[in-house]
Amino acid sequence: MLTQRSIIMQFSINRQAFIKILNDVSRAISSRTTIPILTNVKIVLNDEELVLTGSNSDISIESRIDQSDTSAQLVIKETGGIALPATFFSNIVKNLPADHMTLAVDGVRAHITSGASDFTINGQDVRNYPQLPEMTDVQTLSVSAAQLVDIISQTKISASTQESRPILTGIHLALNGNDVKAVTTDSHRLSQRIVTLTGTETTVNADVIIPAKSFNELQSLLEGQDRVDIKLAANQAVFDLGHTTFYSRLLEGNYPETDRLIPTESTTQLTIEASTLLGAINRASLLSHESRNNVVQLTLADGVVTLTGTSQEVGRVQEELATTSVEGENLEISFNPDYVRDALRVFSGKPVDVKFTSNLRPFTLTPAGETDDKQLQLITPVRTF
Repeated sequence: MLTQRSIIMQFSINRQAFIKILNDVSRAISSRTTIPILTNVKIVLNDEELVLTGSNSDISIESRIDQSDTSAQLVIKETGGIALPATFFSNIVKNLPADHMTLAVDGVRAHITSGASDFTINGQDVRNYPQLPEMTDVQTLSVSAAQLVDIISQTKISASTQESRPILTGIHLALNGNDVKAVTTDSHRLSQRIVTLTGTETTVNADVIIPAKSFNELQSLLEGQDRVDIKLAANQAVFDLGHTTFYSRLLEGNYPETDRLIPTESTTQLTIEASTLLGAINRASLLSHESRNNVVQLTLADGVVTLTGTSQEVGRVQEELATTSVEGENLEISFNPDYVRDALRVFSGKPVDVKFTSNLRPFTLTPAGETDDKQLQLITPVRTF
């Protein structure tokens, strides 16, 4: 029986407000961890706030609700902490019947009540949960959340998903004063975004590689944010979003030199609406996806541009593209349509310049009329002979 004397933590809260921060920290919790307690969510209550933490050793997310936040209706009765199985606990909270819930902890057992429902689940001693890492030799800067989202969305598509070369699974950030250069490559394609940070008072010179998976989870937390405070250390990056703090480990090693991969001249160029080329790629890939090599062919001959998708088993599709302009030598080049589709999506349907040097050399996609490579996608062609 639960008595007031046995309670080591107790609070009541608006259930939707609690679900919000529970969802946020759950992004960092994985069932496939080598540290069993990290399948739990850490819950700590002090005199002023409720703090939830989730971690998978690569990233950690800490989210807080302050007692002064009237919309959360947090009532603190007894401070303390516990670690609870994240998935099971989350499912319970989301299915409770009332708008409010109460959590009371007795030893390592949690009692969750809402309306007429009363759950009791076993947890673990919160003191066994790993502490968040300490940071030394920190560099700090404040960036626009919109610019950070732009950097992530423009580059994450080319990060490798193969752990055989871990360094390529990250986004390489080179910070020089107020300029940030972000690059990813999986050796088949490359994405580059260069931006000048706005509203940033401090300048930072740093070279870091942050796992693309970390940035992917961070991006989902940035909606509605105005600015993000960033701390960079030797092996850790921390992003402060106000009531939520996002921790990511950094990848160790030297990122490959990528500038030499970007062509400095072209022999053939076409300008086309990204949405027009994307639609044609989608149609051609209906056939290419049915073939073993998943390749489509682009032909530029006497100012006419044709896209072809073929499957020996199914059939063939051919489409003449409506372009704004075509310049240079005739060309026939083959490529993976999925790579080009991913690249085109970052241009949001706007006109793009597609520049070629030969059918065996990488080609680039950039915003029409821009030559500074600040927003660039590079694709390696496929040899078909």
